[in-house]
Parts: sequence; structure tokens; C-alpha cells
Amino acid sequence: MNALKPLVRAIDTTNEHLGRIVSWFALLLVLMQFAVVLLRYVFGLGFIPMQESVLFMHSILFLVGAGYTLLHDGHVRVDIFYGSATAERKALIDCIGVLVFLWPLCAVMTWKGLTFVGASVRVLEGSPEGTFMPFWLLKSLLLVFPLVLSFQGLSMLLHSVFVMRGLETPAEPVPEERGPGV
Repeated sequence: MNALKPLVRAIDTTNEHLGRIVSWFALLLVLMQFAVVLLRYVFGLGFIPMQESVLFMHSILFLVGAGYTLLHDGHVRVDIFYGSATAERKALIDCIGVLVFLWPLCAVMTWKGLTFVGASVRVLEGSPEGTFMPFWLLKSLLLVFPLVLSFQGLSMLLHSVFVMRGLETPAEPVPEERGPGV
């Protein structure tokens, strides 16, 4: 089991770095949207590429940052069973959650996404507005999303197994540093 700890650390570190990088998109997204509104309603100018960049940043923020959110236990959870459970029970609930809910969902999203993204990539789909934005690239993020979640799920599963076997103490929630726009 100790041989898996470097893998867990690598997954956690990767999602930590990805999350910190894409968190900057929250600030950029707000600034870009402010500029779009200011240009449109004050100066009467519209720039479709700027509007589409907001869509791209929003997508990147949520789809690529999903693993980071799971790493920091930021996803929605129903605490009926989890809230007052012991550390070992929480670890068991996390294992069941990954195996029964997370991985099957990620498998379906990947399976359905491959067809959808494949069709977009084959025609090198661009913006419906005729701008330079490569929408096939944007749609490819639909495959990144289940990938980062699946890997973080593996890390979560292994952390839970380590806790249940007494090889690791449960992680205490630590106040997380706030990134831009968070």
C-alpha cells in the first residue's frame, strides 16, 4: 500500500496546481465581463471574441478545476450520514461514493463525450459567430472534466483505504488560502 502513496501525492499535487492556475480565470472572467458590459452599454461597441472568451474562461474554470474542488472537499455532499460519522465511517462513505457514483458518472460522461467531442474535432468546429475561437478545443474540455475527477476519485479512494487500514490519519480540514476571485 505504501507504494501507492507517491501516486496519490502526484494526483493531489497535479490537481492542486491545476486548481490554482485556473482560479486566476475567475478574476480574468470578471474583468473581461466588466469590459464587455462597459464597452456595450457605455460606448455602444460589441466585441464577440471578448464575449466568447468569457465562455471559454468560465468553462475552463469549472471543468478543469473540478479535481481541485474534489481535492478540497468542495463538492456538494449530503451530510445526513457523513456529518457525525467517525473517520473510518467517513472513509467508507467516500469509498462507496467514488465506486458507486463518481466513477460510473465519469465513465458515462467520457463515453458520451467521446462521440460529441469527436464530431466537433473532426470538422474542427469553430465559433458559430465566425470568430477565431476553436470550439472543438472548448468541447474537448468535456473530456478533461471526467479525467481530472476520475484521478482525484482514485486519490480519494486510496486515502480512504489508507485511513480504514490505519496507514494514514484522516486529513483535518485546513483553512485554504483564497485565490483570486474566490
